[in-house]
Amino acid sequence: MTSKLYEEIPPVILAVDDDEVNLFMVGSILGKQAKVIKKSSGQEALDYLAGHSVDLVLMDYKMPVMNGLEVLQEMRRRREMDDVPVIIMTGEMDIELETEMFHSGAVDFVRKPFAPMVLKERAHRIVQNEYLKRHLQQEVVRQTQLAEQRLAASERLFDQTVLALVKTIDAKDKYTQGHSQRVADYVRLIAQRAGESPDRQRELYCMGLLHDIGKIGVPGTIINKPSRLTDEEYEIIKSHTTIGSDILKTIVEFPKLSIGARSHHERWDGRGYPDGLRETEIPLDARMIAVADAYDAMTSRRSYRDVMEQERVRTEIERGRGTQFDPRFADIMLELIDEDVDFLMQAAVLKKESLNVTIA
Repeated sequence: MTSKLYEEIPPVILAVDDDEVNLFMVGSILGKQAKVIKKSSGQEALDYLAGHSVDLVLMDYKMPVMNGLEVLQEMRRRREMDDVPVIIMTGEMDIELETEMFHSGAVDFVRKPFAPMVLKERAHRIVQNEYLKRHLQQEVVRQTQLAEQRLAASERLFDQTVLALVKTIDAKDKYTQGHSQRVADYVRLIAQRAGESPDRQRELYCMGLLHDIGKIGVPGTIINKPSRLTDEEYEIIKSHTTIGSDILKTIVEFPKLSIGARSHHERWDGRGYPDGLRETEIPLDARMIAVADAYDAMTSRRSYRDVMEQERVRTEIERGRGTQFDPRFADIMLELIDEDVDFLMQAAVLKKESLNVTIA
């Protein structure tokens, strides 16, 4: 009886014997691993069991007034104690008595005078099975709580790591800080309208947060260049999709993260990059991110232009429907724009950024 659970909540053993020496020996042998309650008669045992729960009864066979078998038979008639395991202790044993013991409901017997190791092992075997069965629900709750705590700690670490990466990405572009967070929020809004589950919404949110991680590998002078990019510089900018994908592929526990990074600049008409995918060849998640990314690009100040007006943004999304964007997700974005008559959608996201809200 040495399990960790026993140490936290020791099993309770009721020892019943009219011989004080025997009770003392039982307490000495089992008292280090269990709480031993001692009673000197069958009636005292029944009275105790009527109001207390125990994991095992060690019962002497020869006792005055009520012998061990009579006590056992009475226990089996009472609902509150009919399933308590009983080991009979006896100095007399024959086939008839052994048969009657087991017929009456005893789970085992120990010969007297008993050897300490025999008593300990037999009690351990019964208590281990019965105690764990009796306290199974408590153990399940305990293990579930431990698992939930470990999972929560792991998720917090993941969230903190992702947000640290996001801040590193956005810090490279002085004109678009907060872009990744906003894209993630817009993607989640699109996913909600598309009927995605909460788990999928969170997955897409994380993909949106990290879609531009490849910009870590692009020189800041190119990202922040206020004038038109050269063809060579544009090719370097485009490489952020493959760089990001290569970085995120190393996160084996979340393999889909790399999809958003690689494919969010693919176009519905096949004229995007890096792979020139078209229509449903483009991963579904990347199609959502593409619309969200474009919306934020147009509604944010850039090095080469100011914020576009909402009506012009709507026109551009509508124009890109079926050419740049998946029509289904373009339509959802148009719905969101039409409902946002006071242009509060971006304001709500910006407020969330200022509160430094972590991954939801």
